[in-house]
Amino acid sequence: MIIGAGPAGLFAGLELSERSKLKILIIDMGKTVSQRKCPMEKTGICIGCDPCNVMSGVGGAGGLSDGTLNIRPDIGGDLYRFLNEREAWELVKYVDGIYVAHGAPDKLYQATPLEEEELSRKAASAGIEFVQIPQRHIGSDHTPEVIASIEKTLKDRGVKFLLKTQVRNIIKNGVELENGKKIKAKYIIAAPGRAGASWIVEQAKKLGIDMRHGPIDVGVRVEVPGIVMDPVCRINRDPKFHIITKTYDDFVRTFCVNHRGFVVKEVYRGYVGVNGHSLRDKESENTNFAFLTRIELTEPVENTTDYGESIARTATTLGGGEPLIQRLGDLRRGRRSTWKRIKSGIVKPTFLGATPGDIAMVMPHRVVTNILEGLDGLDKVIPGVASDSTLLYAPEIKFYAMQVEVGKNMETSIPNLFVAGDGVGVSRGLIIASATGVMAARGILEKEGIIES
Repeated sequence: MIIGAGPAGLFAGLELSERSKLKILIIDMGKTVSQRKCPMEKTGICIGCDPCNVMSGVGGAGGLSDGTLNIRPDIGGDLYRFLNEREAWELVKYVDGIYVAHGAPDKLYQATPLEEEELSRKAASAGIEFVQIPQRHIGSDHTPEVIASIEKTLKDRGVKFLLKTQVRNIIKNGVELENGKKIKAKYIIAAPGRAGASWIVEQAKKLGIDMRHGPIDVGVRVEVPGIVMDPVCRINRDPKFHIITKTYDDFVRTFCVNHRGFVVKEVYRGYVGVNGHSLRDKESENTNFAFLTRIELTEPVENTTDYGESIARTATTLGGGEPLIQRLGDLRRGRRSTWKRIKSGIVKPTFLGATPGDIAMVMPHRVVTNILEGLDGLDKVIPGVASDSTLLYAPEIKFYAMQVEVGKNMETSIPNLFVAGDGVGVSRGLIIASATGVMAARGILEKEGIIES
């Protein structure tokens, strides 16, 4: 039994169904991928979708993402925690090959050695690290097609899906559903995704599974003219820059670059946030990316999720239920933005539902300082990024689930209970989530004697 039909759950199902005759059931609280259409694909306008539709269903949160595949074992998670270098790279390439077989583009974004050297040198001269990553870009408008192909393959192999169904509890030898029904299973892979992160914490406490709080990333989504990012995005579709700030010595990074894309609203229970989409068949004049500060908490307060949600709720309150938007120039001068000031700039927002405001009233001073210093540094590598007209949307917060303590095969301290994916803190992206699903499946195959350990 697999709990969760996101990338981790789907790839676990693929591995098990291809290499065994085990009966497989995948349970998810959301809908089939064909029913999870984002209105923005046709309109180009974000209206803020139902959180269950965005985060749950076949494909999980990745099913409506921009579908960027980062083909490295240490981006979007860290496979080196569990595998040696050869094993990690083999698994990443194996997962990437499956995505391509189901419709991901053959085109690979990868800098030539000369391009990588020049960009790395330019970044280093500004005290910034450029992280080279081979990447594929599926596109928010085509990611559902890839997921649908995987779903069809699983069904053709006899895998059963039980959708629009919540698992209340993991119990001995099975699960208990929300309606009280119990389903037996010899093996369970819990891959609940980001939507199920709090649920798995509850289950871990009941079952006595060791977990620990992970860090969170707090910041803004930056929007600039596409032409500013063109030279870099031609080399890497989703370029990664790592920065150590001057004042606080904090780690700041770019994340989820949507070249010629759109800023979108995400609706959660009790607050809103922002993200970005990039379509393959429709482009905007702008490029957006997350700009995030890594925050880790220690004793006596370690719950990074509660801390991040408190920031998001404050932002939602000040935005009147909508995300905030501010010109970088206004943030520098300590004043809130107005639509008049925003419209006078050269960057025309792709998301018009945001509320002009002052991000400094929401974000901790430390994070605001990191944003200003980090963007000024990045401007030396990508001229124009730190223009007064640059737009900032808040809040952009990446919650990384509490990390379940597992071994190489993703098995927990409870025999025959395996975990995988973002919801259990072992991944933060499509490739690594999918890879951990494969690892969990192989753990079961080892126990069945189908493959050797």
